[in-house]
Amino acid sequence: MTRIVRNSLFFILGALALPARAADIWVAPTGSDRNPGTADKPLATLTTALRQARDLRRLHDASVQNGVHIWVKGGEYRLTEPWLFRPEDAGTAVSPTIIEAAPGEQPVLSGGVSVTGWKKAAATVPGLPKAAQGQVWVADAPLLAGRSFDFRQLWVNGRKAIRARTATDDNLPRLLRWDTDKREAWIPAAALSGVTRAGQLEMVLHQMWAVNVLRVKSVTVRGTEARVTFQEPESRVQFEHPWPRPIINGKNGSSAFYLANAPELLDEPGEWYYDQQRRQVLYWPRPGETMSTAQVTVPALETLVQVAGSLDAPVSHLQFKGLTFAYTTWLRPSEQGHVPLQAGMYLLDGYSLAKPGTPDKAGLENQAWIGRPPGAVQLSGADHTRFERCRFEHLGASGLDYLQGTHDDAIVGCVFRDVAINGLQLGKFSDPGIETHLPYNPKDEREICTGELVENNLFTDCGNEDWGACGITAGYVRQTTIRHNEISRVPYTGISLGWGWTKTANVMRDNRVTQNYIHHYAQHTYDVAGVYTLSAQPGTVVSENRVDEIGRAAYVHDPDHWFYLYLDEGSSGITVQDNWCPAEKFLANANGPNNVWKNNGPMVSDAIKHAAGLEAAFRDLRGAAPKAEQKTGKTQ
Repeated sequence: MTRIVRNSLFFILGALALPARAADIWVAPTGSDRNPGTADKPLATLTTALRQARDLRRLHDASVQNGVHIWVKGGEYRLTEPWLFRPEDAGTAVSPTIIEAAPGEQPVLSGGVSVTGWKKAAATVPGLPKAAQGQVWVADAPLLAGRSFDFRQLWVNGRKAIRARTATDDNLPRLLRWDTDKREAWIPAAALSGVTRAGQLEMVLHQMWAVNVLRVKSVTVRGTEARVTFQEPESRVQFEHPWPRPIINGKNGSSAFYLANAPELLDEPGEWYYDQQRRQVLYWPRPGETMSTAQVTVPALETLVQVAGSLDAPVSHLQFKGLTFAYTTWLRPSEQGHVPLQAGMYLLDGYSLAKPGTPDKAGLENQAWIGRPPGAVQLSGADHTRFERCRFEHLGASGLDYLQGTHDDAIVGCVFRDVAINGLQLGKFSDPGIETHLPYNPKDEREICTGELVENNLFTDCGNEDWGACGITAGYVRQTTIRHNEISRVPYTGISLGWGWTKTANVMRDNRVTQNYIHHYAQHTYDVAGVYTLSAQPGTVVSENRVDEIGRAAYVHDPDHWFYLYLDEGSSGITVQDNWCPAEKFLANANGPNNVWKNNGPMVSDAIKHAAGLEAAFRDLRGAAPKAEQKTGKTQ
C-alpha cells in the first residue's frame, strides 16, 4: 500500500470516527435574515431559520445527518402570524429538528403589541366613577396593519391587569329571576354600580361547573331591580341549553355574577378599560407602577405556533426546548359570547329535547354541539414531538393543544401559568358537527391521540377567565400517561380525563393518571374533583395521586358537592387505587361496569403522599411565578 493510499485511508477512517454533528442555525432579535445563520452572524426571524432548515433537508445536505438544531438567542420575537411547521419540516429519530433556547438565555415568542404614549388624564373622563377621576392614565390603542383591533387582556410589566368589573370574588351579587321564555335576567339594580347603558358591557354568569360571558344588549332599571337582555347568538344558546344552567334559590342562594367592561366599573388600581369608540385605553396604575416607563402589552395573535401535518404525512421528531410562548388573544367571546358546556369546550348549539332519547342514550334529554378554544401552540398530524422546559404564560385562551392524529409525544418540565382557559388540551373532544354525547370511534385509528406523556410539569393560575377550565383536560385519548405533575390555583378540576358521558365503547383505553399533586383546585366552582373522568376507558388507572386543599368559593350553589376523586357519567373499566387525600370524599355517578376503588383516602402511606408531584429535578419550577403575580383582591 502506497503512502498516499495509507494517508487517504487514515483520513477517511478518522472522519468516520468523528461524532456526527447536527446542522446549527442561529437566530437573534438583533440578527439579519441576510446573515448566514451562524452564531456570530445570526438570522433575525424564526421563519427564515425554519426555511433554511427545510432547504437543508430538501437538498439532502450532509450536515443534517444528525439533525437540525435551531438555536434561539434571548429576547422577544414578536410574531405577526403563526410559526407554521409542515410535513417538510419533519425529522427522524436519528435526525430530529430541535428548536432550543441558546444556553443561559430566555427567548420569548410573543403575540403581543405594545401600548405606548401613556399620559395622565388631565380632564374629567366621561363615565369614570369619582374615585378614578385624576387617577387614570390614557393611551391611544395600538393599530394592527393600520387598523384598530379588539383585545380582552392587558399586561403591565408582565402582570395581568383586571378588565374593569364589579365585585370581588367572595362578594358577588346574585340573580333575582331568570326568565327562559322572555330570555331576560333580573338582577339587583345596585349591582350595576352606576352603569346606565349596555355599551360594551358583559355579564359573567356563574353556572354550577362553568361561567358564561354574555354580551349585554339592554339594561332597564325598574326601582330596585334591573332587567338585562343579551346579544345573539349567545342569548339563544344560553336560554335553550339545559346543562349547566343558572340556579334560582339553590342551597346557597341563586347564581352569582359580575359585570365587566364599562368605564363606570373602573374603580380600583390595576383595572383597565378599552374604549373602542374613542380608540383609547384607560388604566389605573397599581402602586409602584410608573406608566412613563412601564411595558404594557395587549395580545393580537390567537396562535403562536402551529404544527400542521396529516395522517399520511405527519410532522415527526420535532422538539422545542427552553422557549416561552406568551401574549395570545381569543376574540370569540367579544364577537359571539362564550357559553361553555364543560372544561372550556363551548356550545355552538344546544337545547332540550321535547322527547328524551338518542341512538346512544335512551334517557338523554338534551343535545349539544361544541367548539374548542384555541391553544397558543397547536399540533395535529404529528408524532414524536417534545416540549421540554418551555413556558406557556400570559395567554388569552389555552396553552398547548394536541388536537388529533398525534402519538408518542412528550411534554416534560414545562410551566403553564396565567392562562385564561385550559393549560393543556389533549385529544379529540367532539367535532363541531358531531353531537357531543356520541362516542368517538373513527374508521382510521390514526386520528386518535395515543401514547402521549405529560410529566413533571407545573400548572398554576390556569382558567383565570373561564372558571370552568382545568389544568389538564384530555378528551378521547389512548395509552396516555399523566404523571408527576403539580396543579394548583385552578378554578375547576385539576385533571379531566374523558369525554362523551357514555358507557358505550369508544377509542379510550389504558390511560394512566398517577403520582400527580393537585391542590387549591375548585377555586370558583363546584361539582368538581382533583381528578375527574367521563365515559368508558377500560384499563385506565388513577393511582398514587395526592389531592388536597380544595377551594371554597362563597357563592357556589351547593357548597358540599365537591370531591377529591370523581368518576362521572359512563365511566367504566377504571381502577382508582392508592390515592392520598385528607378524607374519603368521592363520587361515582351513573357509572358503567368494571370500576375498582381500592385504598383511597388518608390511610394511604406517607411515602405515596410525599412522592406525588414534581420529582426532585423539576422542583425548581415552583419558583417560576413572580411574587407580584400572587392572587390579591379582584381576579380576572
